[in-house]
Amino acid sequence: MAEILDATGDGRADAIGRAAHALRAGRVVVIPTDTVYGVAADAFNPAGTGRIFTVKRRDRALPLPVFVRSPKQLPGLTPHVPEAAERLMAAFWPGPLTLVLPTEVGLRWDLGDNDATVAVRMPLDDVALEVVRAVGPLAVTSANRSGEPPAETADAAADALGDDVDVVLDDGPRRDLAPSTIVDLTRAAPVVLRVGDIDDGLVIAVANGTLDPLEAAAQFGAGSGDGDAPGEA
Repeated sequence: MAEILDATGDGRADAIGRAAHALRAGRVVVIPTDTVYGVAADAFNPAGTGRIFTVKRRDRALPLPVFVRSPKQLPGLTPHVPEAAERLMAAFWPGPLTLVLPTEVGLRWDLGDNDATVAVRMPLDDVALEVVRAVGPLAVTSANRSGEPPAETADAAADALGDDVDVVLDDGPRRDLAPSTIVDLTRAAPVVLRVGDIDDGLVIAVANGTLDPLEAAAQFGAGSGDGDAPGEA
């Protein structure tokens, strides 16, 4: 069974350090996110990302999303950050919005059959961001076997994945949260691929420049907390 480490109190720094050590060694770790608990690997360690597909029994046709700790990390992942992405990040990052962007040529990673694109998000979660800060960009998806309910607690994630993960960071329950909204910015016009916690109309208006990012952020903040059932991080 995976080792569950308390990340809620004075031991947080030590727990994150041990999780980061495991990730750098190519292992997989469960971390909290701002949606549900996620299973993570160093995005640039193919052994680790390959283990996620095995652990989740996930089809490689479903590529792994990537967590970053800052928009400043995007130029290392994509050859061009479009203005639509800049506006969306100003409005909704950190938070439940995933941006699909073209990948930089020659990156040594294995996220699955990603068709030269990458789905990137900056989560609104202190523990997740501290792990990313310690390791670098992380491949993260929900901590469950494919087709099973997502894990809302560290114990549920440990029960679901068992000995297939090495470390679980416990930062308390994640309940009644919708998944992130996914918007594809690789096409001629932005397209919402999945409606999540952020309304698709709000996302498209910001992406197209018809709604100011600060106004959109205020609208989302005023209406947050009414999301759908939990889903992939």
